[in-house]
Amino acid sequence: MVKFINILTLMRVFLAFFIFIGIVYGYYSLALFLFIFAGVSDYFDGHLARKFNATSEIGEILDPFADKILIVFTIIALAISLSSYVIGFIGSIIISREIWVSVLRDFNSRNNNTNATKVTFIAKVKTSVQLFSLFIYLLGLSMDVMLLIVLGDVFLVLALLTTVFSGFEYTINSFKKNT
Repeated sequence: MVKFINILTLMRVFLAFFIFIGIVYGYYSLALFLFIFAGVSDYFDGHLARKFNATSEIGEILDPFADKILIVFTIIALAISLSSYVIGFIGSIIISREIWVSVLRDFNSRNNNTNATKVTFIAKVKTSVQLFSLFIYLLGLSMDVMLLIVLGDVFLVLALLTTVFSGFEYTINSFKKNT
């Protein structure tokens, strides 16, 4: 079961490539379908891992990595497709936060402080808001409803705020003195 769950997780990494191609070449409905499929696989790999107690160390590492790859590929493709400096700038901040948190995790691992960067509730909210905002963009593009693109911008700003806040939270936890 662990292998199947990890394959589901890795599938999101490969789907990110096809979503990117779909967006850049204007196959928005296909990209939307693949994005939804990737989101469903994200739900099921976590659900199955918990239900069958089939977690693994590699799975715990791969799952957030797959989410990040999916988000990064999609946001970059949307910035290109929509020629949007806003999406590009916000995407750059989101990517920078992900790199920073990876640095913090490495730092904390070397200092036996891994609890400082354990996944928090706000980090799960961050990922959900990021994925939802990208879904709104893809829905707007596939239905050719530009009002949804504006709504996507609003949700992307919310995603930015939760992203920065969770990165700040990890930073504080990493450098506060254990008392």
